[in-house]
Amino acid sequence: MKPVNALWAALVLLAALTSACSQRGSDTIDIATTTSVVNSGLMNVLLPLFEKETGLTVRVQAAGSGRALVMLEDGTVDLVISHAPQAESRMLAAHPDWRYQKIATNRFVVVGPSSDPALVREASDVVDAFARVAKSRSSFLSRGDGSGTHEREAELWAAAKIMPESSRLLVSGAGMGATLRQADAQSAYTLSDEATFMQLRNGLALEPLLTNGPRLVNSYAVVFQPVSRSAQRFAACLIEGGGREAIAAYTIGGTRPFEVWPAGCPGSHPTAVLCEAGRP
Repeated sequence: MKPVNALWAALVLLAALTSACSQRGSDTIDIATTTSVVNSGLMNVLLPLFEKETGLTVRVQAAGSGRALVMLEDGTVDLVISHAPQAESRMLAAHPDWRYQKIATNRFVVVGPSSDPALVREASDVVDAFARVAKSRSSFLSRGDGSGTHEREAELWAAAKIMPESSRLLVSGAGMGATLRQADAQSAYTLSDEATFMQLRNGLALEPLLTNGPRLVNSYAVVFQPVSRSAQRFAACLIEGGGREAIAAYTIGGTRPFEVWPAGCPGSHPTAVLCEAGRP
């Protein structure tokens, strides 16, 4: 067994033996999470659960995944919830002692004005959708903040091999909620995680125009340095404890916006994808 895998196995065993979600203490843990976890309302469910069951005080900073991982690197936080596989891979290569595990999935969605001037609804897939926006006279609002959503957007523009003119490629530099509101005000297209869009949809004129396809699968992972006992406990709750159950049970308007990462699918590296055990 490789050293990294052995350490991860030891962590899981430790969590099982000590029932990490029920050990009380008086420590404080600092975490950074992608803004979509906050904007979707999921963090409002996870934090009270964890604080009640462990006695830990949790301090949360919402940031794009790229920024959140830098905060873990410089010691500002003990743990990160991220959804940026490329940035995660770079950081894990630089810090082989870090622990990593996928915990949930949802989807990215392309949203835009109901009139759909770029005809995104007629696109064959999301790459075609992005090409249609680029070739139209429509605006696209980018997060532009190094977040997981921005990372996926960049991948899609590269796959489409065309981008909007600079005057039509707008940048919010903000979290997902603020970006959706700005896109709504400007009748622009944008890429959103489905959970945040579901949470804010009633206050927006934007509509979901493309929601399916393998390139739109969005995976969330917990990343942390194992030297932090509090981080180990928080991670164990998310991976196999009460946090996992809370993610599975969470709904927005009666619909579940997240699926927990299937127990039968390896998820200890950013390149991991849903296996047959996790497919409908």
